[in-house]
Amino acid sequence: MEPVNQIEGRAYPFGLKNVDTDVIIPARWLKTISREGLGKGAFEAIRQDPDNLFDSPEYAGSPILVAGDNFGCGSSREHAAWALGDMGIKAVIAPSFSDIFSGNAFKNGILTVVLPQEAVDRLVEVAKTDTIHIDLENQTVTTPFQDRFTFEIDPFRKHCLLNGLDEVGLTLARDAAISSYEAKLAGERGFLTHGTAVAA
Repeated sequence: MEPVNQIEGRAYPFGLKNVDTDVIIPARWLKTISREGLGKGAFEAIRQDPDNLFDSPEYAGSPILVAGDNFGCGSSREHAAWALGDMGIKAVIAPSFSDIFSGNAFKNGILTVVLPQEAVDRLVEVAKTDTIHIDLENQTVTTPFQDRFTFEIDPFRKHCLLNGLDEVGLTLARDAAISSYEAKLAGERGFLTHGTAVAA
């Protein structure tokens, strides 16, 4: 997982409330176990409108999505986070998120930023013309117009995102301690590891 800290660029000024995971990535796209290519199916129903913002050249490649309240509600499909990531989205800003979506986004290196509705409304307006800057280290969202919004984040999630650590990375970071424990266990209670090779 790539480390996340400074995210800057144009943002999709979406703002729609109660966007569920079926809107983010329709069920027909769930037949794959690959994360690649799902960006093409993201927001498919909304993209039926030829003037939709997700296909607008003005917002192409935007790393930020400014969304409405209760973003990511509905089913628990991890494909929703995969689809956003495949679109190049590194952060979603909204007044609130579904807990399951927020967890899936975190596990896939996408920062979810919770801000009050007034701040989100302001960022939707800014996103129509200018860039937005997110600083995870200092937990701020700023604009070229001197807007500055602070946000809270779980310290563990912040540490993982800043250091690019997913669940596998966290386990590998403890490799020496795990190997030491296994070697000690083999010496003290060899019967538990009988027939199993243990690294010294």
